[in-house]
Amino acid sequence: MTTKTKLRVLISDTFDPWFNIATEDWIFRDMLSPLELEETKILFLWRNDNTVVIGRFQNPWTECNTAKMEEDKIVLARRQSGGGAVFHDLGNTNFTFLSSKSSFDKAVNNKIITNAINSFGLNSFASGRNDLLVEASEGEKKISGSAFKETKDRSFHHGTLLINADMTKLSHYLNPNKKKLESKGITSVRARVANLQELNPEITHELLCERIIQEFFNHYQNECQIEVLDHHYLQSLPKLQEHFLRMSNWNWCFGEAPKFSHQLSERFTWGTMDVHLDVHKAIIEKAQIFSDSLHPEMIELLMASLENIPYTKDGLRAAIGRVCIELPMIEDYLREFEEWILKEIS
Repeated sequence: MTTKTKLRVLISDTFDPWFNIATEDWIFRDMLSPLELEETKILFLWRNDNTVVIGRFQNPWTECNTAKMEEDKIVLARRQSGGGAVFHDLGNTNFTFLSSKSSFDKAVNNKIITNAINSFGLNSFASGRNDLLVEASEGEKKISGSAFKETKDRSFHHGTLLINADMTKLSHYLNPNKKKLESKGITSVRARVANLQELNPEITHELLCERIIQEFFNHYQNECQIEVLDHHYLQSLPKLQEHFLRMSNWNWCFGEAPKFSHQLSERFTWGTMDVHLDVHKAIIEKAQIFSDSLHPEMIELLMASLENIPYTKDGLRAAIGRVCIELPMIEDYLREFEEWILKEIS
């Protein structure tokens, strides 16, 4: 007699992106032992409110409009998997499948999702490595993107489903890589994607989750109790709390940024400032300034003060403040420079 696959279905009851990504990481790394995972399949469904989520090795300053995000109180979260930056609001539903590495099957996961979508009278299908598309009157539209992660004994596959997301916010908070768009022959991000409610207004987060769960049960010919997770659950599990503290930390969200250079220049009444900053893990490792200013001591002190400091407004403000103490006679120049560069790094 064949043993049925054990199932677990978890639904997050919070829209906190750091909690949800931490929960996903805890599910992936700690919830089940390797032996338990060999006989269990897990489905996790969740939503984030007003969040930009970037990939594991992405740079938030080049991928996101961080100044606009700060102004509008948009949260930045970094996930463990690769892939590009995405905007999440409550019109976007997220799914995660977890299994042992030996039994991982992306095609099965995609089929569970597309079967659920197609139960609403649509025609959706997997395309390439990462996307789910749906037939629309204007042609094929993207409704989902995915990413993957694995270790020696386990794998997860997670993705997004656009139900009624605010598409205008994609352009507000994301700065897509223009070369990437050109290489795919795409004129805009907006032209590629569609909300499922545009194709069937009856689709809601709750209804789609019900259909996904049912398709999950149907495929594995088994059922289980649905587990609802919230912050009380977080507080009851020290290991999950540990993941949450890491995911919500500035050093993880911003400080894990890969090495990059920032060149910026401005013409002031007292001279031109051409600034080159080499940044790694959110620390300015090298600062070079080229200028025709009549105060070379200002340039020398600024270059020295700007090195080995955090690439943040507070870090730059403190560094320039130290130079102001050394050169009080030109503090007005330095404060003008400070006001400009703080806007630029946002």
